[in-house]
Amino acid sequence: MARKASRPEDGARQSTIREVAEHAGVSVATVSRILSGNYPASPATRSRVMRAVKELDYVANVHARALAGSKHKSIAIIVNSVISPHYAHVAQGVQTMAAEAGRLCQIGTTGGDAERELDMVRFMREQHPEAVILVGNVNADDEYRSRMSRYAHALEAIGSRLVLCGRPPLGPDVPAVVVECDYTGGAFAATSHLLSAGHRRILFLGQRPGYTTAEARIAGYRKALAAHGVPNDPDLEVDGTFERHEGYRMTRERLDAGTPDFTAVFACNDQIAAGARQALLERGLGVPDDVSMVGFDDLPPAMDIDLTTIYQPHEELGRTAVRLALEHAENGGPPPRTVLGTHLVIRGSVRPLLPAQR
Repeated sequence: MARKASRPEDGARQSTIREVAEHAGVSVATVSRILSGNYPASPATRSRVMRAVKELDYVANVHARALAGSKHKSIAIIVNSVISPHYAHVAQGVQTMAAEAGRLCQIGTTGGDAERELDMVRFMREQHPEAVILVGNVNADDEYRSRMSRYAHALEAIGSRLVLCGRPPLGPDVPAVVVECDYTGGAFAATSHLLSAGHRRILFLGQRPGYTTAEARIAGYRKALAAHGVPNDPDLEVDGTFERHEGYRMTRERLDAGTPDFTAVFACNDQIAAGARQALLERGLGVPDDVSMVGFDDLPPAMDIDLTTIYQPHEELGRTAVRLALEHAENGGPPPRTVLGTHLVIRGSVRPLLPAQR
């Protein structure tokens, strides 16, 4: 029979992992693995262990001891890259809000590798941050979801929070704060702008099946085509990553295939748009005289190339991620979820087509 739980008072002896194991009726190794996020335990076993942790105040007190020797608390942020303007601006928002809250920042990069992101979350947990903020694209397959769910529970056990920033929830049972941006709505607005200008053959650059950001934007593109009664041609959807050189490659390869079969381009971000524009100019095609173009992000180089694009609040994403994580840690309750808006920024890269040109 499990012994009665007794929460230690301030200054009293801390509970041990062996006592947690005894209270939950499992082995010490099982407790250790569940708290590290590495063990695919059954829901019943996990529930017993987490209840014992809470009742004995085991992990919370270990966390307190870990922080006792440190003057500062911290926020961790994990991004695909620190070179990309999008990630740099989101990270700046995290840093700004963290500084206002008296927290230091830790930052890690993954290069878009899901396995490295999982390893990074596990590593960051060992540093005992108050929140671990994940930003950007990820290929969230079933294995990824399962492991990240375990890590989210492990973070929760030490009083920390997993924050999904600019990406959708992993599921209803994953204890993660979610701060999204309306990528689908933004892509709908950008595509509708081209359609309203008479364009029907719109080349979509940056499709990445399985990647959350790209999938949200192509969903908005397809939704706009349907709303305007324009059939979707899968051949106009081109696979590629979000770098400038990829925009150049995708467009050059399309032009190499023959006479352009499109009158407009929707680039999944402004970096892709810049590369696509360079490829068009090298073939003597002007923007917007010959090909109209819209991007997404409203970051450099959008203004420099007079690009119509979708604004998303990059720094506000970072600030909101920190604010909600700290508020949730203080107030408890279900993890909050919020969606920040986007809007169309009209510049000079779209030209209306005459009826005969459509």
